[in-house]
Amino acid sequence: MRIALFTDTFAPQVNGVAMTLSRLVAYWEQHGIEYIVFAPDELGQTEDSDQIKRILSLPFPLYPECRIPLSRYASIEKQLTDFQPDLIHLVTPFTLGLIGLRYGQRHKVPMVASYHTHFDQYLDYYRLPFLKKMLWTYVTWFHSHCERNYCPSASTKQILEENGIQNVEIWSRGIDHSLYHPKYRTPKFREKYQIAPDKLLLLYVGRVAPEKDIDILLDSYQTLPQDVTDRVHLVIVGDGPLLQKINQNDYPNMTWTGFLRGKELSEAYASSDLFVFPSTTETFGNVVLEAMASGLPVIGADSGGVVDSITHMKNGLLCHPRSVESFREGINLLVRNDHLRLQMAHFSRTHALKRSWESIFDRLTDSYCTVLDAQNHSPSRAMQVK
Repeated sequence: MRIALFTDTFAPQVNGVAMTLSRLVAYWEQHGIEYIVFAPDELGQTEDSDQIKRILSLPFPLYPECRIPLSRYASIEKQLTDFQPDLIHLVTPFTLGLIGLRYGQRHKVPMVASYHTHFDQYLDYYRLPFLKKMLWTYVTWFHSHCERNYCPSASTKQILEENGIQNVEIWSRGIDHSLYHPKYRTPKFREKYQIAPDKLLLLYVGRVAPEKDIDILLDSYQTLPQDVTDRVHLVIVGDGPLLQKINQNDYPNMTWTGFLRGKELSEAYASSDLFVFPSTTETFGNVVLEAMASGLPVIGADSGGVVDSITHMKNGLLCHPRSVESFREGINLLVRNDHLRLQMAHFSRTHALKRSWESIFDRLTDSYCTVLDAQNHSPSRAMQVK
């Protein structure tokens, strides 16, 4: 099986989509699936490998972490013609995705697409809601050319179908149980950031950006009652456009770590006690599953993809979306009730253990094969799942 993948984000970028695709590529290598990936360069780096083709790109003005590829169709077409893909997977509906779509149509190669980001909801946060209808018209048109349209959660599937997108299938997310594990809890994390050993750590991991509802987190934390404030310390892992606008001095007992990766990120999760994630715009919320695998109960918004992971009052709490009062009360409850918090921590880890990347990618591969069978395409090299 030969797969050509087009994406607007890829490692070393730090986000849920890039992480998922990196794991997908590793799965393909392990199972003998031949692939080629077209992705933007990162920080001006345009070096290619045999499988990863980096396209010169520029940062998107409203969202610098996103990059706009600058590419010539003829160059990519030649590489694809040499590769001869059996299937094209489009991860972006924009520049590179359009190139993949054009090639698939011209050469009659079956195409699938995956939907990862609620860009329409982001428009509300950047004061551009008038563009929503136009955006959905375009996105629906783009996905109409694909045999399967994958999304990561039931709530996202419903949104896509309500907007006229057909052939929607859930491609969920897994977790590396060995990378995110309670065993990485260490006092060295507190020592590094000069956090008192008796404090309960409230953790947030993600972009520090408007669409993540970071204001709800900060306002909830700032208005906690004194008995709770005395017991907690907030740790924010990540970076983003709001970071420079927020004065850390306005929030006592708070630490900003910036981006963390690998073991450092694992230690941040495992060394904390409670994960707070107010975002309402998630199609899934990979960080929620990472926190659960690390043994943390999660306080999240009762909206979007995080609902697929949180069972209210079992492994966490679902709060009213964008409600400071609701999140404040959720934090109060789990800080004051040690037994309930520890019980939820146990069920969080139990839930995460049911999520395996291998099984997730096995099901995606089965779906690929179904598409190829329906199109009467025989893969160039059959995949042998080990």
